[in-house]
Amino acid sequence: MASIDKILIKVLSARADNNIDFNDFRKFILHFEFKERIKGSHHIYTRPGIKEIINIQPLGNLSKAYQVKQVRNLFLKYNLITNNG
Repeated sequence: MASIDKILIKVLSARADNNIDFNDFRKFILHFEFKERIKGSHHIYTRPGIKEIINIQPLGNLSKAYQVKQVRNLFLKYNLITNNG
């Protein structure tokens, strides 16, 4: 697994959205204190103070590019990255 810093760089760069390991992406979201619930292939994340729900599914062993973009935009909207969780 990649380190949180490496995953953060990949997510923020927006150049590798279709090449982020799904388990690394899960690790990244969990690092920011989201709670995970799994229902079939859906991994659902919630966090107090965040209205939106994160819902991701794997595409093989990779994350779906549009879901990486959604998570990036959510993290930027709530300023989660600069606050480090």
